[in-house]
Amino acid sequence: MARTVEDVDNRTEVREFLVSRRAKISPEKAGLPAGPSRRVPGLRRSEVASLAGVSIEYYSKLERGALAGVSPGVLNAIARALQLDDAERAHLFDLARAADGSSALMRPRRRTARKWSVRPSLQWTLDAVTQGPAFVRNGRMDLLAANRLARAFYADVYAEPQRPANIARFTFLSEKAHRFYPEWDLAADVCVAILRTEAGRDPHDKELHDLVGELSTRSDEFRRRWGAHDVRHHGTGAKNFRHHVVGDLTLAYEGLEMAAEPGLTLTIYTAEPGSPSEDALRLLASWAASHETNTDAHNVFSE
Repeated sequence: MARTVEDVDNRTEVREFLVSRRAKISPEKAGLPAGPSRRVPGLRRSEVASLAGVSIEYYSKLERGALAGVSPGVLNAIARALQLDDAERAHLFDLARAADGSSALMRPRRRTARKWSVRPSLQWTLDAVTQGPAFVRNGRMDLLAANRLARAFYADVYAEPQRPANIARFTFLSEKAHRFYPEWDLAADVCVAILRTEAGRDPHDKELHDLVGELSTRSDEFRRRWGAHDVRHHGTGAKNFRHHVVGDLTLAYEGLEMAAEPGLTLTIYTAEPGSPSEDALRLLASWAASHETNTDAHNVFSE
């Protein structure tokens, strides 16, 4: 039986992901002797196979992209051998589900971003957060809903002409992104890792494919990072920003998966009490109140 385009794409994703993870594990890190005549970085296929307790022939088959039908036990053994973190392990299982054709069953499909609308109760919830930016995004980094402070915080993102406003497109295609993200390289790495994670969870998302294609064509920085196959869970942490109105901000964030909307994340940024960043958020809130002409999430703020 001829393989479909989806089969070929999945095999390519699996192969490139496993090869990239194998290249990151040195023999010393895996507790193995380095030995002579090592021509490539990382582990050999035979070493991964030995660490995972499978034959070299079987592991080579897996690394060629044939994950369909592989048991969870084998996947876990491969994950241990390659020392995958939680996000990488989840990505491997997502790729295996896609190979089995079960990803649509494992992850409920939702409406596309263009058809999705904000429930009044969700907007009320966002608006109840008054001391920090609060917003809802999908795995493509589309900004789908936001409170007033988030709209002011992401004013440069909303100023871009495409809708829905998209953080990934802004990061790689807007000159303003390098001002907004003082640590731009880190922000770019995180952005691509989120998109790569989403591609594993929902491999048939056409809008995601279109976005990746656009960014790969227009940005060398994106294309290089996309080829690294890095993934991550983006749940909590701290980031530095430089806003065009209030200047430098260091904000903590919490990302909460929405049980009522599979695949969407509610994120809230907060500043340390008593810090200059808290003062900056207050100033931003005052600026937002004086500049906002309506409560639509796609309102554009002028500089």
